[in-house]
Amino acid sequence: MGTPLAGAVASPPVPEATPSGWPTLLRRLEFVAYPAAAGAAFTLLALGVVTWLPALAAMGRALQRWRVEGDSRCFTNTLAAFGGYWRALWLHGLLSTAVAAVLAANTMYALGRSEAWTFPLLAAQMGIAAAFVIHHVALAAEAGRDPDGGVRSWSAGALALGFGSPARGTALLGAVISAVLLSLVVPLGPLLLGPSVPVLLALSIADPRRHTS
Repeated sequence: MGTPLAGAVASPPVPEATPSGWPTLLRRLEFVAYPAAAGAAFTLLALGVVTWLPALAAMGRALQRWRVEGDSRCFTNTLAAFGGYWRALWLHGLLSTAVAAVLAANTMYALGRSEAWTFPLLAAQMGIAAAFVIHHVALAAEAGRDPDGGVRSWSAGALALGFGSPARGTALLGAVISAVLLSLVVPLGPLLLGPSVPVLLALSIADPRRHTS
């Protein structure tokens, strides 16, 4: 009988599997896609003008569910959470809208004048506006972390989160400015990422847990 060829002919070497970069790339892309989806839902809900604060809190809830539970339905979760936050925050949102309107009017007035006293007025308006932004970003994060809480507990948590440490307040304000400026290269970027990235950072500062899915 002839000698079997099996084993007589060496098998060609099997190339080693090289790690693919796709999982890493997709993982990085989700940190843009999901906050952008939440930002799109926020923008849609905020068209009611006085609805922007409940919409911001609802977006915070959707982003927190994504961070902790891995629930990537950020757009629909924001829409679904809006009703509960509207009932809790409609008055707060109305008052905050009035304050924002006054700040904007005072700023425009100061910019249109050349007298020496307008500079201190403008500086004061900028400082109040910065505190206003920090407080509401932190409030959205606290409401997103604790949906069963109330306005009082959310506000107290927001004061601690936004103003308990100069570094945290500076980080939140810097995130708002950076998110708007850096997202200018993306169509509708400031609307989609401008509100969601700072709230996501506030959530990470307040609750450093991250989902592992």
